[in-house]
Amino acid sequence: MAMINAYAGKGAVAAEDRRLIARREAVLGPAYRLFYETPVHFVRGEGVWLYDSNGDAYLDAYNNVVSVGHCRPEVVEAIARQSAVLNTHTRYLHDGIVAYSERLLAKFPSELSHVMYTCTGSEANDLALRIAKNVTGGTGFVVTELAYHGGTDLIAGLSPSLGPAVDLGEHVRTVPAPDTLKVPAGKLGSYFADGVRAAIADLKRHGIKPAALLVDTIFSSDGVYSDPPDFLREAVAAARDAGLLFVADEVQPGFGRTGDAMWGFLRHDVAPDIVTLGKPMGNGYPIAGLAIRPEVVEAFGRSSRYFNTFGGSPVACAAGMAVLDVLEKERLQENAREVGAYLRSQVKGLSSSFVADVRGAGLFIGVEIAANDKSRTDGEITARIVNGLRERRVLISATGPKANVLKIRPPLVFSKNNADQLVDALRAVLNSL
Repeated sequence: MAMINAYAGKGAVAAEDRRLIARREAVLGPAYRLFYETPVHFVRGEGVWLYDSNGDAYLDAYNNVVSVGHCRPEVVEAIARQSAVLNTHTRYLHDGIVAYSERLLAKFPSELSHVMYTCTGSEANDLALRIAKNVTGGTGFVVTELAYHGGTDLIAGLSPSLGPAVDLGEHVRTVPAPDTLKVPAGKLGSYFADGVRAAIADLKRHGIKPAALLVDTIFSSDGVYSDPPDFLREAVAAARDAGLLFVADEVQPGFGRTGDAMWGFLRHDVAPDIVTLGKPMGNGYPIAGLAIRPEVVEAFGRSSRYFNTFGGSPVACAAGMAVLDVLEKERLQENAREVGAYLRSQVKGLSSSFVADVRGAGLFIGVEIAANDKSRTDGEITARIVNGLRERRVLISATGPKANVLKIRPPLVFSKNNADQLVDALRAVLNSL
């Protein structure tokens, strides 16, 4: 899935950029990938725009890391201001981490009343699984078939989307994603729950005690599955009945992106034991973390000493506080709901035989593409669309089991005018096919 949108050395790359690519490959090695058949050389960003080395503006409909917009002045100023005063670790007293934690936790259900900080979403998921193993005494985990939860050794082993070269290990079981094109909406909850029960039973059959069900609440790597908004409840109940914790991965759908709620799990009316946070938390500054039930972390805290050099530092918390300021001041959750609904309706209105489904919540949208002929695969058509949009200076990516779902996930400051520009470009690309 991750390779369909990667540069393969065949694009029409300018001589200057080709030299930069060669220098990059010489020092970074083969594991790094560039986006698009013809990579883009960006030099600055502002709001929903990225600007290349020629000064051309590209509409960014992909980068949720900068949730409140590229180079957001309030966040930049907060980081610079705190950096000029103090930046150290959490083993000294400091007001910043306490004030930010109080404000962040106020946005969660009251049961989630403790927070722990990391630098990345990968670290947050890694720590969540350490806690789950400590609390349950189990080592087994259940994830979806094409999940992505991070890049640490432990979490990569729970991220099937990384491909067959990354072993899942004997302690991991996968379940089919809640695919609304394959399963009627009314049966989606029981379908997904049955998969979870089967995975738990198989772990136990092989002598592996289950520890947790880990779910990205928008199923972003599986193909973006959002509705009906209560289909997770039966699966979570099944996991709890079997003694597992429920870990909600909110690294991508969190901080108001789904529009209906601050967190994706709230759309499903479920109460996680642990919630993991990342990407949009600091608008590009590396802050991530966990919101946790106190009874879950109590035993772990008694037996394990946790420390993170940079997680929860004064500068990180200043960035996080500034992001919350902007989210609230500009009502960006409401903007995600309104603009996202408008964008989905406009995409659904495109008269193209290639569009098989449009789904999502807020400003997290998946558009499933079908080739409709045997001469081209769904993934090939999707790649042409993604690269065609890049040529029209609109940035998106692809996801899903056949890499045939357009992944549209812009900063939360995206407007209806921006949506119109995206749809116009998408219409032109589809017509060109």
